[in-house]
Amino acid sequence: MISLKSKNEISLMAESAKRLKAVFRELKKNVRAGVTTGEIDEKAEELIRNQKTKSAFKGYRGYPACACISPNDVVVHGIPSKNCRLDVGDIVSVDMGLIYEGYYSDAARTWSLGNVTSEAQNLIQVARKAFYVGMAEMQIGNRIGDMSHAIQSYVESCGFSVVRDFVGHGIGRALHEDPQVPNFGTPGRGPKLEVGMVLAIEPMVVAGKHEVDILKDSWTVVTRDRKLAAHYEDTVAFTEKGPVNLTGPQEYSDFEAPED
Repeated sequence: MISLKSKNEISLMAESAKRLKAVFRELKKNVRAGVTTGEIDEKAEELIRNQKTKSAFKGYRGYPACACISPNDVVVHGIPSKNCRLDVGDIVSVDMGLIYEGYYSDAARTWSLGNVTSEAQNLIQVARKAFYVGMAEMQIGNRIGDMSHAIQSYVESCGFSVVRDFVGHGIGRALHEDPQVPNFGTPGRGPKLEVGMVLAIEPMVVAGKHEVDILKDSWTVVTRDRKLAAHYEDTVAFTEKGPVNLTGPQEYSDFEAPED
């Protein structure tokens, strides 16, 4: 069952998202060559605590860290480790979620470390743009499949692929709610988009083929052909004014200001 959120619930989710954005801003300063993914996660935990929120990930189904940190050919769910040291030329995806007053927010970014290949930089940009292409389809009269198809079509037009085994999702009082939001699909299919939906839209874009493998730790997802992957995610509320990116650059209050 899809849970439609009230204006008050969306406001609480917007506050969760605002605090998550603050964590990302500070954490990015610590993502550099020579740092381990374990050290990045330690900093993420400190920043989350400073925001007076809880990690949505740590302990979720046994996940051991506050952030999923996924370098290079790791698509999602990379477990931070003091043995995994980042280097110049790497790209790394950081996926985090917060809980504030019982409401969740979720976002992911892929960052480059120093000079990276043109393919890597393009991959990061396409993943981000694919998110906005999908969000643009979040309109009355459309369905989830319209968003999914738009994301897939854009990514494939750029010469990349979307992962099929992992998808976006609804979010609210739980990290994962209905509906699923695939990054591939057929227009006109899936649940209708309605005011009150809050969705975590998250293109997972790979430089090669879409097939992935899960490593022996039962979490880490890598590209089967070991080509690069990029991940971009934001939490989006569908309001009467249209889609509002809660974890995006604008504040929710900007959309809620009274009309002139």
